[in-house]
This record gives sequence, C-alpha cells and structure tokens, in this order.
Amino acid sequence: MFRFFVFIFGLVINQMKQIIFLLFSIFMQAQSTIPEHNILNALDYSNTDGLYTQFIPLGHPYCYLIDCRLNIFRSDNGEWAIAAEKLGYNPRSGYVELEIYYYGNCLKNLEEYNGSFSNSYIVFPIDIHSYESTTDGEVLKPDAKYWLVRGEKVQLTHNKLTYKNAGIELKEYEPGEINIEEAGRLTIINYHNLFRATDAELYKCIPKSLKKIMVLDTWYHRDYDRSITIPSTDNLKKTYELNKSMMEKNGIDVNQFLNSMKDQNNRSQKMNEENYNINRPSSYETWQLIAKVISQNNPALYKPMFASNTHWKNWPESGSL
Repeated sequence: MFRFFVFIFGLVINQMKQIIFLLFSIFMQAQSTIPEHNILNALDYSNTDGLYTQFIPLGHPYCYLIDCRLNIFRSDNGEWAIAAEKLGYNPRSGYVELEIYYYGNCLKNLEEYNGSFSNSYIVFPIDIHSYESTTDGEVLKPDAKYWLVRGEKVQLTHNKLTYKNAGIELKEYEPGEINIEEAGRLTIINYHNLFRATDAELYKCIPKSLKKIMVLDTWYHRDYDRSITIPSTDNLKKTYELNKSMMEKNGIDVNQFLNSMKDQNNRSQKMNEENYNINRPSSYETWQLIAKVISQNNPALYKPMFASNTHWKNWPESGSL
C-alpha cells in the first residue's frame, strides 16, 4: 500500500511539473510577444520627436540616392529595432555618405544636436584622402583611377559605354564629365558589400543582445515627411517685435503678420493630415508585414505583393536641390 501511495504521489508531482513548465512557457511567450500596433505606431510617429528625427527619406532633395538596405533586429524579451541604410551623394557636404536611420523600443547612444536627439548618424565608407584626391567639386577628376573603400580598391571609369550598359544616363554638363553620384551608382553594382554598414556600425545604437533576423535590399517604400507647424501666437509676436522695423518698412503690421502665419500653419496642418493618411508606414503593406515579422519573430511572414521601388531610378527627386 505504501508503494502504491508513493507511485501516485510521483505521478501527481510529475503532472504538476508539466503544468508549471507549460504555464512558464506561455508566460515567457507572452512576455516576448511584441504587439504589431506598437511597432507601427513607433514608425508612424518617428518624425515627430524633434527637428533631427525622420522617417527614411529616399527622395530627399539634398542627397542623390545610390543604394539602400533594411536590417531588422529582435530579442527574445520584447526588444526590437530597425536600422535602415541609405547610401547617397550629398553635394552640400561634398561626400558620399552612408546614413543609418534607427527605429525601435531599445535604442541607445543616439547622436544629439542642439539639445535634441537624432535617429540617424553618418558613416563615410570611402577613404577621405582617396575620395578627395579623385574628385573635383561634384565630378570625378579625369585621371581618377579608384576609390579606397574599407581598405579595398574600387575601380573607377570614364568609359561612357560602361555607364550606358549599366542603365546610367550621364548628365555631361561638360563633355566626358562623370558626376560623383553617377560613379557611385556604377561602383555599387559590383562592390555593394563594401558600401554596406558593418555590424559594428549597425549596433552603435542597438543593444548587442538583439539578433539580426531579416535583411531587405529592396522593398516598396513611400517617403513620409511632416511640415513643421508654426509657433504659438506669443512667439510670433516676439518674432514680429524683433523684426518690427523691417516689417513696417514693407508695410506689414502685426495683425497682417499673424494672419499670414496662421494661413501658412493651416496649409501645413492640411498637408500633414494628407501625408499621414496616404504615406504613413502603417498604411501600406511593407511595414505591416515587417511588423508581423518582428512581432512573431518569423521572417517567413514577409511575403509582399507590391513590387519594390527602392532602386535609385525610382527617386528622381533625390538630390534635385
């Protein structure tokens, strides 16, 4: 009889262990699940946290787009991050820049400007001396032979047929001239891995506990920008007072100035509303699928129906100013 009770007691203990393990597994799964709407909400409002935060601007008029990539990260305890790479030529800085944009719920080491955080930072994959010795303003020097990219020589060419065969139409403001963005768009074809961000560069603002679960070199994208709204009436009045002599010289009194700013603010708000309704990340397939991938930690869920549009040819407005 004693052995029978010991046997029954052992069965009960074993069942209790199984139940506890099951409950613990359910608890851990619930703890690591990331709601999709949290991810999409973070993306939708990624450009409202200050002057130096923005959603991935592939068509930015200050920078010629050359290439781009998305890196998706996740941990087992509910942390997630997206690092978006945008390689482009910025005539204002004069360099080919790799800018990395960050989104997530665990970001760290973000750059700071004028008291505000920035969700991006810039890497220069081309050796500065090599770059400056082969460029003259916005074009390649006639004798430019190569760029040194992360320690490796990347061959340059002035052969117009090579560019034509690659689908790159040269501007040639001067005969035989090769613009820097044109050279960059050609070299990326054969040397794209050299221009990508390294893991060390990607993890600058991401905890190392997160694993890279998906990488996309192409996707369907919509730029999503928001106009800055006008300051309060009190601040506008102060602005008027600071510029009163100039305003009065041009026949503008304070009420005219305030009404003008009010009209401008209304237009900006209307544009923001339209942009939010049409272009916000949560409004279309790409980011909805990426949110599912992150939420369920399953890259197989990314099965887009939309054709990708992130090739530089689809963004003619990039670098247009």
